[in-house]
Amino acid sequence: MVGMIETERLTRRFGARTAVEAVSMTVPDQAVYGFLGRNGAGKTTTLKMLLGLIRPTAGTARVGGVDVARDRTGAARKIGALLEAHGFYGNLTGRENLDLSRRLLGLPPSEIDRVLSVVEMRADAGRRVAGYSLGMRQRLGLARAMLGAPPVLVLDEPTNGLDPDGIAEMRGFLRDLPARTGATVLLSSHLLGEIEQIATHVGVIHQGRLVLEGELAALKAAEAPEITLRVDDPQRAAAVLRRWDLTLVEGADGMIARLRPGQDHDQVAAGLNRALVEQGVGVFAFGARERSLEGLYRQVTENTQPLPEAA
Repeated sequence: MVGMIETERLTRRFGARTAVEAVSMTVPDQAVYGFLGRNGAGKTTTLKMLLGLIRPTAGTARVGGVDVARDRTGAARKIGALLEAHGFYGNLTGRENLDLSRRLLGLPPSEIDRVLSVVEMRADAGRRVAGYSLGMRQRLGLARAMLGAPPVLVLDEPTNGLDPDGIAEMRGFLRDLPARTGATVLLSSHLLGEIEQIATHVGVIHQGRLVLEGELAALKAAEAPEITLRVDDPQRAAAVLRRWDLTLVEGADGMIARLRPGQDHDQVAAGLNRALVEQGVGVFAFGARERSLEGLYRQVTENTQPLPEAA
């Protein structure tokens, strides 16, 4: 599959430390691609290589078919970026800040009204940025990233620091962005619940490696089913689960039994419940666990080994 963003064995080392190792990712055209990983997993380093801010130690990155290392200027024209540091002038209005960026890019004045309309900020564009809320600053940053209508938007933690209302507003905006603008969105985050509600595709980076990638709906459909249960005797219940060849995972509010691919969920659930009762285990709660991005993430990151240091 050809994507708007493609990397092939992208690697970055800082001295003896390997931050990103052999990452090969594909972001399809007009997708909202959730790039997931805990803090320090390698997300920001990967984004900086895509933006041409740091050079890879090995491997290649292409944006819209342009090799970033060979043609940084050509690749930069295809990307609008929103990083955590906005860099706005607080004493200037939102419109004046956008006008500075518009002039540097050599774009017509009409671009300012276009992007302000997309982020629904025309009414507040005449206010000084110093008086903006964090959510308004985030939307102004998105407007600046969209100047010139780049086909790719790279957004690093765009909901970071927002209150619940601001998160919900930003979530809806990002989800609809490809349909409204035709852009492909690469969204970096460590918030699984937010990404699950926004993304069409996901990539999980862990310990510097890409450990999962694909269309979110297809990945969830292929996820091994799980059964959640709360019992009065976890040790005896664990012994029963092992006899049924189920993988036991600690849950936040009980036990989680993970089935093997191909096992029939209903048959296993009925038999397991009967076996627990026969062994004298008191069952307080028993049910199917909805397939989720959290479950996918947990499965692919549980046993990943850290990257070795270079000799």
